[in-house]
Amino acid sequence: MALIIAGERSGVGKTTITLAILSFLSQKGAKVQSFKVGPDYIDPMFHTHVTGLPCRNLDPVLTSEAYVQNCYARHAQGVDYALIEGVMGLFDGISLNNCQDFASTAHIARLLNLPVLLVLDCSRLSGSIAAIASGYRNFDPKVNIVGVILNRVGSDRHLTQLSSALDNINLPILGVVHREDDLKIPDRHLGLVPTDELPHLKQLFHKLANLAQSCFNWEKLLPLLTPNISPNEPEQPQILIHKNTQYPRIGIARDRAFNFYYQDNLDLLTEQGAELVYWSPLEDPHLPLDIQGLYIGGGFPEVFAQTLSENHNLHQEIKNAIAQGMPIYAECGGLMYLCQEIIDFLGQTWPMLGILPTTAIMGAKLTLGYRKAIALQPEGLIPQGKQIWGHEFHRSHLTQLSPKPVFQLQGYLAQDPIQVEGWTKQNLHASYVHLHFGNHPHLVQKILQTCLAFPKNIR
Repeated sequence: MALIIAGERSGVGKTTITLAILSFLSQKGAKVQSFKVGPDYIDPMFHTHVTGLPCRNLDPVLTSEAYVQNCYARHAQGVDYALIEGVMGLFDGISLNNCQDFASTAHIARLLNLPVLLVLDCSRLSGSIAAIASGYRNFDPKVNIVGVILNRVGSDRHLTQLSSALDNINLPILGVVHREDDLKIPDRHLGLVPTDELPHLKQLFHKLANLAQSCFNWEKLLPLLTPNISPNEPEQPQILIHKNTQYPRIGIARDRAFNFYYQDNLDLLTEQGAELVYWSPLEDPHLPLDIQGLYIGGGFPEVFAQTLSENHNLHQEIKNAIAQGMPIYAECGGLMYLCQEIIDFLGQTWPMLGILPTTAIMGAKLTLGYRKAIALQPEGLIPQGKQIWGHEFHRSHLTQLSPKPVFQLQGYLAQDPIQVEGWTKQNLHASYVHLHFGNHPHLVQKILQTCLAFPKNIR
């Protein structure tokens, strides 16, 4: 089996506990596959940095329940240990498909039939810990909570109080972590600061490994972390279509400014025949040679706006390529990069590519959540009228709406407002909506076909 790390709510230390376990196992030389429940990009970066294996997102909204099961079965094979980090509180999901906690950690636990280790923030609790733990264990009999991690324990006396309370409900304590002020991971307006911006990660992971060695009950944890998927067990067929016989070169913008990518998206492009060429809008003065398309993912262009703004030669090359019809797929941060300007949190204005006649302005309001997206344009990447699920997560807004928006958007609740969003023109798709390609093979195929139609020898 594998183990799911869940929290009673957000902010209880799931990520720190997960990284401590991954760090300890990886430093012992084990091959560890990690997964992350939900649409998050940044936590998986930390997982990947620790284990050396790409972390996989498990999100049945953006993909499907079958895709989640297939993804887990595929990537949990051939490894020593597998660990899944949950999202928010254990039962925090959305009401969808007659399920009240769809896409929650509990939903994934039921879907994969895996045990749960519950992380409890003990900083303001003593005897009440038993009531909380008992409530979570008994709320859904189909969710198997096998133990708890006590986090932010204040003292030995505090631990005695907590342990005595939990003895009464017979729930094993598999780890105890005392307050560690020097183990905090820096964060900012969209969550943790990505790994590429943190120069002292090696020291942090070493501390976490040492913490894990002394704080966790490894005799009980290791069997729970060992996958029981047989190497000969047949996988469900991948949701792919016929592989191309030609191989388009696609430039992937990847650096500190643009690093929000689902690994499955990149894998699907490669498996369908694409050659992915990585480049940096921050550091490279030229586009890669002979590329036939661009994929600019999300990230933090607002943080690096000055450096992006000053790369004038690259700006001109991208403008020339787009003017000649080079396909470009841009999500969120990529959309902002295509705008005329970015106005950062300090009110400073930084010129961007100027492809789209609008300005991205940073603000305090957070736009966050799953979106039902209906394609509006007949010439777009997604067939007109088709509905797909995406996710928004940004603190910027645009000054102008597109005259030809890509999507009509609505949240998962019937009373959520309907909006239009996104830009499309001449092989360009730019939207705030993040998409997971896993359940949309024809989107992958359309991207590749569009790229193949563009000649290689044009820069």
